Amino acid sequence: MSTALSVVIPCFNESKTISECIFRVRNQSSNFDLEIIVVDDFSSDGSREILELLFKQKQIHSLILHESNMGKGAALRSGFKVATGAIVIIQDADLECDPSEYQSLVEPITRGIADVVYGSRFLQSNPRKVGSFRKYVANKFLTALSNIFTDLHLTDMETCYKVFRREVLNKANLTENRFGFEPEITHEISRMAVSVAEIPISYNPRTVLDGKKIGVKDGLRAIYVIIKCGLVRKSSAPISILSPE
Repeated sequence: MSTALSVVIPCFNESKTISECIFRVRNQSSNFDLEIIVVDDFSSDGSREILELLFKQKQIHSLILHESNMGKGAALRSGFKVATGAIVIIQDADLECDPSEYQSLVEPITRGIADVVYGSRFLQSNPRKVGSFRKYVANKFLTALSNIFTDLHLTDMETCYKVFRREVLNKANLTENRFGFEPEITHEISRMAVSVAEIPISYNPRTVLDGKKIGVKDGLRAIYVIIKCGLVRKSSAPISILSPE
């Protein structure tokens, strides 16, 4: 029996990549019982019209349309609410991460050795596309700061690819509307008695000219969320971190 996998895709002004993103996700249907959920966060570049057409063509199972721009975190919460798969994965619409890697990302959960999987851009052993050094340092700093407060030994907290048993998401108390979602969900996971695995993933970084949206304000917000969550963190059952040998 195929694994029931809900793919939640937040989309804001990604008209250049959204069709290809949906195509690549649908290509994984031979490996999973796929449920594709797209949340358009009030796009103004034609993304919404593309998505409405794809929905009419039954290329998407659920299409949620926000009537104002609320942010990635809010879009993901909207998608999580309607997800029905036993496993839920986050897919960004910009295709910096490749849906062909779903199998390796989901495997630790289907094998019963993890409840949550993070796809790490920094565990990679294969050739990689070189990106911005400043962004690399920022990501490593945010991950290290998060690890201090959560006591998780992650290498890539800010990664797009996060995979969950649906019941884990149901227990998470999520309120961040924008990119503060990443440290917030990591904090919530750290409070649960769950096992976490990291899997190396490929990464095709975009520049601001390509449409990259995250910036300095988002980094500052992430720092605020990490510290805020860390200061109110309650003791919880120990969790384990599994990494490839």
